This record gives sequence, C-alpha cells and structure tokens, in this order.
Amino acid sequence: MNKDVMSLTDQELIDLYINGDEKAFELLLNRHRDKIFTSIYLFVKDQELAEDIFQDVFIKIIKSLNKGKYNHQGKFLQWAMRISYNMCVDHFRKSKRRTKISPTETFDIFDILQTKEENMEQKIIKSQVHKKLRKVVDRLPDEQREVVILRHYADMSFKEISELTKVSINTALGRMRYALINMRKTIEEENIQLV
Repeated sequence: MNKDVMSLTDQELIDLYINGDEKAFELLLNRHRDKIFTSIYLFVKDQELAEDIFQDVFIKIIKSLNKGKYNHQGKFLQWAMRISYNMCVDHFRKSKRRTKISPTETFDIFDILQTKEENMEQKIIKSQVHKKLRKVVDRLPDEQREVVILRHYADMSFKEISELTKVSINTALGRMRYALINMRKTIEEENIQLV
C-alpha cells in the first residue's frame, strides 16, 4: 500500500469505503484489529468466542457504514470499542454470566502507552515495569480494573466509560480514583520497584 494511503485518517478511509473502495475498509480494519480483538478477548477470555464476537462486531460496523449510520467523526476506535463492549455484555446477558475482565499473558494494558524510539535497555526496563504493573492491576476489584482498562486501553473518556458501563461519571471517576489508591497502596506495601 502506498505511503499516501497509509497516512489517511480513519474518517478519510471511511469516506473512501462508503464511496466503494473496499481496500480502504481493509486498511481501517488492520489499523484497529489488535486493540478491538484484544478488548473482546479480555472480556470473554475465550479465543474462539472472541473471534466470533470480533467478526460480528465488524459485520455490524460494515452494516452501519453502508446504511450511513456512522456519525462519530474522528472517534472510529471509540465507536468500534463501544460496539465490542455492548456485544460482549449481550453475550454475558444471554449466557447469564457476569462480565469479568482482567489482563492476561497476551494482553498488557501498559503496552499501549506511547513512547518515542527506545533503545534495548529502555525496552527491557519498560517491559519489566509493565509486567509488575499488570500484576498490580490484575488484583484490583472488577469494577476498578474495568475502568482502568477502558480508560487506558480503549482510550475512552470518563463520559464514554460512564455511558458504556451504565454508571454515572462520578462513579467511573471514583472507581478510577480508588483503583489508583489501591495500586499505590499495593506498590508501597509490597515495596514493588518500578524504576
């Protein structure tokens, strides 16, 4: 794919797709596949089920785009994440199981923190810090862990998190606040060295 196409925004790719360019949607899918799939896997903790839901999410996205129902300019990833989250919640409603999320060996919330080019030593240090932080996040109560993951992994605002999880913004903020307090407490009590 040429450089010009690679530098197109999500909105430009969506516009191209709506005007008949199938390759534009393929690029959009490839651009966001890992984040969306990982978020689904994180919720359902089952590879096959995550793949099924992932396909359903993209079928719904394609149908919405084709019907002209997409109006989230500049927020494609957040919109796709909302669809993913809602489909996961629907799955759990149908199966009467509680939605529970936690980091896994293949997912690391802190991998998504953007950094400039790093040398090998910095990468090793960052990897070790992330591994320690992942264990700390994993020990948070479900509601707190959910907010941390949606905020940092899905890059959602607290308003979006509150709408998605059907709690008030204050509740979402409170859960994040308690998550940070609990993480700090665990780090101090267990003398976890992050640097």
